[in-house]
Amino acid sequence: MEKEIIKLLEEKGGVKQEIYRLTQSVFINFQKILKEKSERISKEISVKDQSINIDYSSKGKFEAQIKFSGETLLFHMHSNIFDFPKTHSMHKSEYVKKDPLRSFCGVIHVYNFLSDSLKYNRLHDSGYLIARIFINKDSHFFVEGDQQLGFLFNDFVNKKIDIEQINKIVDTLVIYALNFDLQVPVFKAIQEVSVHQILDMNNNQKIKTSKRMGYKFSFETNNE
Repeated sequence: MEKEIIKLLEEKGGVKQEIYRLTQSVFINFQKILKEKSERISKEISVKDQSINIDYSSKGKFEAQIKFSGETLLFHMHSNIFDFPKTHSMHKSEYVKKDPLRSFCGVIHVYNFLSDSLKYNRLHDSGYLIARIFINKDSHFFVEGDQQLGFLFNDFVNKKIDIEQINKIVDTLVIYALNFDLQVPVFKAIQEVSVHQILDMNNNQKIKTSKRMGYKFSFETNNE
């Protein structure tokens, strides 16, 4: 039994630590690119319109934010390593069949928030997970997401993540967020407002605001 424990620690434990270090290195590159990109775009856009701000910030080795035109993309590296269900398509590839440990991945989550939601601490507002970036021990990667995010970066068997790919991912995410405009909520959704919300509105803007990301509210479905 102890020999089996030692074998598992050597194989899975070692691989997971390797993937963690690799994902952390990739995330550091994301942070560098986000910072450089925000400074470069901010400099160029300020010549045309000084009211548009592009800001980068980070709260540590697991988080990074870029704010632009009322949008905020929040990048968060998960500290754990994940495998995929055996029904996942990657397990059908010869690449993973030859080495099952290739299916273990680190993950970077990308969320889209309205910048005002964070600025004014509107705790009732919603952000949305728009992409998950998976990286394995060989630096192979794919991105899970909506629309172009889900098919531009899905060649897990052949593609390795590098500075060029990170740049493309960031650009695609920013364009995606900019093209997803805030939509006016259905009247009935905000028809009822509590006294507490009104009293606090000037301070915290507590009436819930969020983007519509391709779903319907329950009352809209019922009224069709």
